[in-house]
Amino acid sequence: MEATARIASNAGRRPGLGQGSTVIAAGFLPILAIVSLFPAVPSIIDHFAGDPEAGWKVPAMVSAPGLAIAAIAPFAGILVDRFGRRRLLLFSTFFYALIGVIPFFLDNLNAIYGSRILLGVTEAAILTTLNTLIGDYWDDRGRRHWLALQGTVGPLLAAGMIYCAGMLTAVRWNGVFLIYLVALPIFAAMVVYLYEPASDATARKMLGIDQDRVARTPFPWSSVLQIGAVTLAAAVLYYVFIVNGGMAFREVGIQSSAKLGELTALPSLFVVVGAGLFWLMGRARAQLQLASCFGLLGVGLAMIGLAPDWKWMLAGLVIQQTGAGMTIPTLIAWAQTKLPFEHRGRGMGVWTACFFFGQFASPLLVSVVRGAVVTMQSAFLTAGVLGVLCALVSVGMALRAPVSHPVEV
Repeated sequence: MEATARIASNAGRRPGLGQGSTVIAAGFLPILAIVSLFPAVPSIIDHFAGDPEAGWKVPAMVSAPGLAIAAIAPFAGILVDRFGRRRLLLFSTFFYALIGVIPFFLDNLNAIYGSRILLGVTEAAILTTLNTLIGDYWDDRGRRHWLALQGTVGPLLAAGMIYCAGMLTAVRWNGVFLIYLVALPIFAAMVVYLYEPASDATARKMLGIDQDRVARTPFPWSSVLQIGAVTLAAAVLYYVFIVNGGMAFREVGIQSSAKLGELTALPSLFVVVGAGLFWLMGRARAQLQLASCFGLLGVGLAMIGLAPDWKWMLAGLVIQQTGAGMTIPTLIAWAQTKLPFEHRGRGMGVWTACFFFGQFASPLLVSVVRGAVVTMQSAFLTAGVLGVLCALVSVGMALRAPVSHPVEV
């Protein structure tokens, strides 16, 4: 009866600052699993210097959650649609904190790798549920607002976490894993602010509201396959520079990591510009937003590939980072318009799986292309051409498609 009364009371609730701020903070948790460890990688490799495979095992340990997310997210989407949003999110966030901190108490690289795989399982649930709630809580305008704000705040949070990660690593080789305890105050905020959407199928069952008359739509396979294909292509392009940018700069004479960080600090802030551009294009057709995203990524990568020196490479990086700032909010907002409420969890599970499989596949594909074209810059140029082609396809889709309205929430 208590659950029934609580769901009934949610029918009139409207999400505000508390819900938006909590969603933004929680959305950063899966990113934290990767960005926080980069400063610690050399120290972890040094600690396991006696293991001849540490050179590849430690970087693989960093990206291991991404592969787990790709494998688990579609199943997380089924749980979201069947059992509701809030309970799964609370459960996965709490265990994210516990599993994330486990390596602080371990001294075995294989055991740490295993804990990272488990962490990816919780991240799959967190990402899928949060992306579903964004569609549940807000209409199209509200989604654009909070997604753009998330794209603006995200880079600042990433910079702060990297700084903290460096300080913790200086204290102890595995001190960086303590940073995962930040999930506990976010969990507390979820308990206070997040609520189960009143139109959830679970709520209908508990309240007995028009169960026999609820319209059930068939699963939108065509839309979900399109979402998956576009997301996978965008993710592959999105991670080209993140993983291999340093190697491209080496080919124009920048060998020092310190110098590389100094040169790329300012262009990297154009991620925020990309988030702002996403907001400004809010009234444009979704296909044109996708075209802009792919076009900026493609032109930026191509310029990096063609750059004769580091100055031109930085110019390409400005354009590429602007496109990167548009990528995630554009993909999520576009996917949300193609998914009805009752299938949104599974649809966003596919989105999450494809995006993180793109993260896993991107360095492998770049390595294959580099082997064929010899230099990293040539591989960047190839990726840039692919991005421009994707942009042209998106423009063609926009010209052929009738004006459509977002799916009702």
